[in-house]
Amino acid sequence: MYALLAAAALLLARNVYVMLLVLPDEAAQGAVYRIIFFHLPSWFTSFAAYFLAGLASALYLWKRDNRYDSLAVAATEVGTVFTAMGLVTGMIWARPVWGIWWTWDPRLTWALITWLIYAGYLMLRKATEDPSQRGKNSAVLNIFSFTAVIITYKAIDWWRTQHPGPVLSFRTGGGAIDPAMEQMIFLNWLAVMLLATVLLLLRMRMEQNQREVDALRRHLHAF
Repeated sequence: MYALLAAAALLLARNVYVMLLVLPDEAAQGAVYRIIFFHLPSWFTSFAAYFLAGLASALYLWKRDNRYDSLAVAATEVGTVFTAMGLVTGMIWARPVWGIWWTWDPRLTWALITWLIYAGYLMLRKATEDPSQRGKNSAVLNIFSFTAVIITYKAIDWWRTQHPGPVLSFRTGGGAIDPAMEQMIFLNWLAVMLLATVLLLLRMRMEQNQREVDALRRHLHAF
């Protein structure tokens, strides 16, 4: 875990140096465009975390193994954190470019809905005391919640939207963004994913420790 954290820190430091001192300003947006190097990786990381959470929830319903439930809640919390980061960095970018912090654009609206749905998942877990019922109910909700992730991702394809369209070459076929800038987006995504992995492992450890404490408390109450 410490090795992952060190790798994330070193890669982030290297990336920030290149972003600020090597890459030029974007022709239309100027320096503010650099926030894309954290905005897109935050969303990619949140989507990956939510996919992992949904997969772990499905495995929990199949196997009834609490380790999958621990993975699901840990991945959901990490995904929710990076969703918030994606929303905040998007608002910081929008203020100088659009002149407003927020607009009820389809993608932005669904991004907020996605955050609220997964926040609701976490609230459901807090409100359910029985471990078995909590695992079952939250797993079902987690699986269906991934629908919101898909809609958020596809919103700029399905609706006319103020949000910029696809810029990465795998979506556009190439040419929408400078290759050096696109490379930096993916390099910083790697750094963010390393950091997210550390957070995931820490949260899983916390969840497992909490389960042991809860089990001991129930055992003591039985006497």
